[in-house]
Amino acid sequence: MFLTFPDGARLEVGSREDLNKHHETGYPLGYMHIAMSLGSKDKVDDLTKEIDAAGYKHLSGPRTTGDGYYESVVCDPEGNQIELTV
Repeated sequence: MFLTFPDGARLEVGSREDLNKHHETGYPLGYMHIAMSLGSKDKVDDLTKEIDAAGYKHLSGPRTTGDGYYESVVCDPEGNQIELTV
């Protein structure tokens, strides 16, 4: 379910049966990830390259997802997933 706020920000809230404790495979328990809209595919591509060059964990993408988002998924130093999207 998406909650949409007047300024256009959206919050996705949901529940899954297939949750697990691993940040890098499957879906972790509790907080899953934060998504940041960068405004363009070029910005997603560029920031993904910068993150890779800096040595941070890059999990997937850039790619277009099944629900139509262009995204790249990376991890912060603590292993939390960050979704970079348009």
